[in-house]
Amino acid sequence: VQLQASGGGSVQAGGSLRLSCAASGRTFSNYAMKWFRQAPGKEREFVASISWSGGSTNYADSVKGRFTISRDNAKNTVWLQMNSLKPEDTAVYYCAADRIYQGSTIRYWGQGTQVTVSS
Repeated sequence: VQLQASGGGSVQAGGSLRLSCAASGRTFSNYAMKWFRQAPGKEREFVASISWSGGSTNYADSVKGRFTISRDNAKNTVWLQMNSLKPEDTAVYYCAADRIYQGSTIRYWGQGTQVTVSS
């Protein structure tokens, strides 16, 4: 599966952004989808995930109540709505598609999209 992330940009603290990740190449509904982020000098960290059906979501504690992950399998797209942004949310955001194959997780990465939050 190929993933194309978009929607990043620069925003002031307290603002909002909506990231999109469009998938192609495989059956999108076969994959759980995740967002990760990586700030300069830091390791890539988990942000949010959504099950293949959209019925289950999980969030990092740092974004709970501010970020919302959603998907539309008919549109092969997953979104990350980011509200009440903070300077510490500044990072490159990556979408990923996970599939379980023979007991192992296969993960596909999209390219990153930069989010910059100024104080």
